Amino acid sequence: MWLPRFFPSTLLVLGLVCRREAPVHASAATMVVEDLRSISGFATELLCKFGQITSPLCFPPTFVYFKQHPETMVAKCDCFIADKVEGTRSVAWKKLWKGNIQRKKETDGWQKKRNKNRNNQDPKSLLEFSLDTFRNVLLDQTIPMEAVIRNIASNVTVIIFQVHSHQKNVTISFDKNASANSSGTGVDKGLVSILRPQQSVCTWYLQSPDANQVLSTAVSFAYSERDPIPGGCNLEFNLEVDPNIYLEYNLIDTRIKFAPANLGYVRGANPPSCDSGTGQNSRWRLHYDIYQYFLPENDLSETALLNHLRKMSDVQSVRANGIRLVSLTTDEKTNVHFSSLPGQGVIYNVIVWDPLWNTSAAYVPVHTYACSLTALVDNCSSLRRLSTKIFFTIFAVLGLFICFFGHRFWKTDLFYMGFIIMGFIFFVFFTRITSLSYDVCLILTAVAGLVGGLLLVAYWWRFGFVLLCMLIVGLVLGFFFSSVIFFTPLGDYKVFRDDAVFWVTFSCIALMVPIVFVGCPRILNILACGIVGSYSVILAIACYLYTSLAYITLDLLRRVLNDDFSQAYTNVPFQTNDLIILAVWVMLAVGGIMVQLRRERREVPFPPHPYRIWKRERERRITNILDPSHHIPPLRERIYNKLSQIKEFFRKEQPAGERTPLLL
Repeated sequence: MWLPRFFPSTLLVLGLVCRREAPVHASAATMVVEDLRSISGFATELLCKFGQITSPLCFPPTFVYFKQHPETMVAKCDCFIADKVEGTRSVAWKKLWKGNIQRKKETDGWQKKRNKNRNNQDPKSLLEFSLDTFRNVLLDQTIPMEAVIRNIASNVTVIIFQVHSHQKNVTISFDKNASANSSGTGVDKGLVSILRPQQSVCTWYLQSPDANQVLSTAVSFAYSERDPIPGGCNLEFNLEVDPNIYLEYNLIDTRIKFAPANLGYVRGANPPSCDSGTGQNSRWRLHYDIYQYFLPENDLSETALLNHLRKMSDVQSVRANGIRLVSLTTDEKTNVHFSSLPGQGVIYNVIVWDPLWNTSAAYVPVHTYACSLTALVDNCSSLRRLSTKIFFTIFAVLGLFICFFGHRFWKTDLFYMGFIIMGFIFFVFFTRITSLSYDVCLILTAVAGLVGGLLLVAYWWRFGFVLLCMLIVGLVLGFFFSSVIFFTPLGDYKVFRDDAVFWVTFSCIALMVPIVFVGCPRILNILACGIVGSYSVILAIACYLYTSLAYITLDLLRRVLNDDFSQAYTNVPFQTNDLIILAVWVMLAVGGIMVQLRRERREVPFPPHPYRIWKRERERRITNILDPSHHIPPLRERIYNKLSQIKEFFRKEQPAGERTPLLL
């Protein structure tokens, strides 16, 4: 090939107009490269600058890859208009010119059509975004929105673009025609864009698969070459790099899982291998922190969610506002269980941390209410069933009576405690063993509780053994006290993930209460009446208004009913409503305890044995004929007489014969 010995005086720079459809053939590009290497370095540098591409001129080591894969060449361009040097008669130059530019010239008015299409583009479908800036977007099904970020700094290597909606799905993709490997659909979705060298513009497409318009909020965050890449070692989900958190829930627990992250790298370089080793130079040095954030209680509005999502999107905001529940290393599974809070909004996010560079990156946050906002039946607004409200309302009325008068009305107190123990046992039995519906189980639980309360009262009436009755009362208070302890952050320690450790510790704490108060049973009974009776009022309030205090006992019931609940973190919000309800509970408990202690301080600790009193009275009536009660008929005769009187009342009057006076 003939090349000029000296750089010509005139240089025509026509530029590079790139798109993604028509790659330049690698062999032709190779010849051009060989030609241009003989020219001044100024032309080569200028070509790379105007091209804004990864070319073999700028990065010679990567050209071997492009030569083997022509479809990924820089050249993915509509027309490769290179530096036209006067006097050049290179065959390769003419071939490249003819194969790419001449083809475009033969297309009649292609430049005019392209400019016309750009000018006629609907401005409403083009959205200009800035990094770290939230923007509300109204999406529909007909026109996909094109989101564009321009003037990206050269030190940015990765951009995570994410979009969030309240309850309806949205689709985010790299192309207008979304595919499974280049898009994501959901209420909280994001994509990772790995930037090429010299790239300063990124584009995504947003659309709603629903026929109605969907209000969403979108934001993008930039990361440098030392920041870890969330989801960079994804092997489970569709996207090659998946920064999303996948959430599943039911009424018992909520589960999240996410793809492992990878180390950051410079633009144009190959990503680090995910499984090449486990040393400090691999992704195995990364750590993951899972954060939780609670929305305002009893607020299911769209505005509240979109506003609070901004507090859980970037690294600094997540660490400032979220609650860190658990930290994972790379060798641990990237899935975590939480206790479900139906009707309470919760936002989860994951921060991946690189300890070598002390850099971090955030995944795409995800939210849940642990219930459906769109279902016609059993949605977030109708979670509390009528049967539950009736059951706990009656239970609270009886508990409020026990709170202030339980020790004075000893038999009623025993009935209440027996109802609690027997009802709890049989509800667990009906739920785990049978497949009955919730309402049927609740009715059978109420029946079993009535039987249990009557049996405890009958035992006291017949045998009158105070210590055994107080053991049952003390166990009720002990189980409640143990539930309160595990309701605190102490219950989230990893050692209590083991069921054996948990139940042994739980039972020991529960048994400590009756053992400590074995010498003062009256104090134990008054404490149980005040605390347990007042808590029944809290359970009734929870049937009408959300409160986290209901989960003191509900989490214990969930652990008994669900084998996997032992792995769940049971953190709950504690907000203004909970403070007010806690104050009401404390006032009721303290008031009930003080009233009973003051009233019973001069009375006998417990009433006498009922059966002995009844037996003594019966013997006295038999032996003492002067006692007026001696002449009272036995119970059987009295019942028979009452039934006879009732029978006579309904009997029809019979005619008595001739009623006219006799004839004189």
